[in-house]
Amino acid sequence: MRSFDNPGPQYRMVCVSCGAAVEPDFYSWFCPECGGLLEVLVEPPGKPSWDTWRARKPGVWRYREALPPCRKPVTLGEGWTPLVRAERLGGRVWVKFEGSNPTGSFKDRGMSVGVAVAEEAGARLVAAASTGNTAASLAAYAARAGLRSAVVLPKGRVAKGKLAQAILHGATIVEVHGSFDDALTAVIDASRRGAVYPLNSFNPWRLEGQKTLAYELVEQLGRVPDYVFVPVGNGGNIAAIWKGFKELREWGLVEDLPRMVGVQARGAAPLAEAWLKGLEKPAWVEEPETIATAIRIGRPINWLKALRAVRESGGFMLVVGDDAILEAQRKIARTTGLGVEPAAAAPLAGLEEARRSGLVEEGAETILVATGHALKDPEIAASASHAAVEAANASEASRILSSIPGVVRRG
Repeated sequence: MRSFDNPGPQYRMVCVSCGAAVEPDFYSWFCPECGGLLEVLVEPPGKPSWDTWRARKPGVWRYREALPPCRKPVTLGEGWTPLVRAERLGGRVWVKFEGSNPTGSFKDRGMSVGVAVAEEAGARLVAAASTGNTAASLAAYAARAGLRSAVVLPKGRVAKGKLAQAILHGATIVEVHGSFDDALTAVIDASRRGAVYPLNSFNPWRLEGQKTLAYELVEQLGRVPDYVFVPVGNGGNIAAIWKGFKELREWGLVEDLPRMVGVQARGAAPLAEAWLKGLEKPAWVEEPETIATAIRIGRPINWLKALRAVRESGGFMLVVGDDAILEAQRKIARTTGLGVEPAAAAPLAGLEEARRSGLVEEGAETILVATGHALKDPEIAASASHAAVEAANASEASRILSSIPGVVRRG
């Protein structure tokens, strides 16, 4: 493995639970003192510069001074996803469309870095538990790097679009009779025995790729927004994005910080329910259930990091129902032209709930992190309420078209 003593960024690892310092290593994921999750702290050489970053090709590795020490990036062109103004959603709202990443979700940011770390560490088999998007991304980036991959999925509970991607890219598919949490337990056990290199979000090196969304937002928007709404499943993404913003301020590249808002689906909301009830620990859900399969997780392993991100930022957490999520999915599609999967629509459902509750002030600039593409879960998108009109022939179809209200400019 590449030495951490080489010139360039310096790294430290600390436990988010007990604060213990741990020697940085690509095979360090859990605190040896208390078993808690670790976090990577990076100290770039000198002061990072927007000018330096802007002179490079856009994407995750544009910010390489702030990323793990890998000699060979594994990339498919991830990052620099569109930031789309959503005027018709009211107020100053923007959608960060992570569905435009190579495999269609935000996971590509983390997996680009995670697979590069695995390769640097000498791994030959990478693995992850998944509700779908992680599996698709892991399989694609492992294929790119020439590594073997395996994914553990809750049987019968993964959207077909995501499962198809993992199969296409050659991953070994292990289906467990149980939940995502059972699948994650299997991966943790196998990684502790040295059988696989794990790339779930308990591996803090993977999350370093996901923090780049914060850097991009500031570059694209030209400032720090007031709020960032993020769908929350396992909790790693909201924590990583918050970490990115904090690093920018620490390095003097921004002065302000946003408020982070975590949105969970009713039926799979252990963190949001705990937040709303004032509990210190999650209200675990043993059998999570929601139409937003990407965030259908009952025991999020990054719960402490996620709650810390919300608390430190002065944000909050919300619970939204499946009906509100599906309505938000349709609203995003029909007002912005962006097709997002149900979990990726949860932030809009959350924003609308926050507005009703007076939690977001009028005129606040808000980012909705749309984490995955609509075609990740095509059956849900296709089942959207609509009235099909049948025509017996071309002539009848033409008459139907002519009867639709509208104005055609002539001459």
